[in-house]
Amino acid sequence: MSLAFPTAEKLEANLGYTFRDRALLAQALTHSTYANEHPNEGPPNERLEFLGDAVINLLAGRLLFLRLSDESEGELTRRRAQVVRREALAEMAQSLELPLHLRLGHGQKSTGGVTARVLADAFEALAAAVYLDGGYAAVETIFSRLLADAIDQAVGPIDFKTKLQEECHKHGKPAPVYEVVGVSGPDHAREYSCRVLIDGACYGTGSASSKKVAEQCCAEEALAALEGGRS
Repeated sequence: MSLAFPTAEKLEANLGYTFRDRALLAQALTHSTYANEHPNEGPPNERLEFLGDAVINLLAGRLLFLRLSDESEGELTRRRAQVVRREALAEMAQSLELPLHLRLGHGQKSTGGVTARVLADAFEALAAAVYLDGGYAAVETIFSRLLADAIDQAVGPIDFKTKLQEECHKHGKPAPVYEVVGVSGPDHAREYSCRVLIDGACYGTGSASSKKVAEQCCAEEALAALEGGRS
């Protein structure tokens, strides 16, 4: 089977990899709607997507494991989820100009088009195609570079306030409210003491040289309280 589009070399240049078996590349870029409309042009990318999900998760996990040697299993899992979330994978697919190369059926083009889900799925399928064609070493070389920005964002400072807001929403609680309960020290060395209230109850306190950092401390303590089952 040959590729049904003439731009394989362009995509391979963007990827930094030349396929020995271009049928794998064609399959990775074939949406199920196209395969249904053109049954003689090869299978859809769904099976490759299944394998690629595992490949990308393995690579992201390995990169985070090496970079964050002191983090717990739970924190590594949370950060990996951030790296491989649909929106992040779709952005990586955009960086490869993947929308120009996808094979979509008329039904998909007329309804959703190139959505974030379509892009993320194709990106995972592409990772599987590289894995089957060139092995894990090829995947590591190519996709470590593509994952770099998402990894950098994932290992940056944790936004505890955002996490707390999400946890409150998940547990059906009202949004947290932050209050400054005290300010001490001279003008050039202020210390702010804050607390965070959830549904009127104090879930965390914190002090720091800035109100913003003090609120982050409050949120971190409140998260620990929520995770510990405090009501």
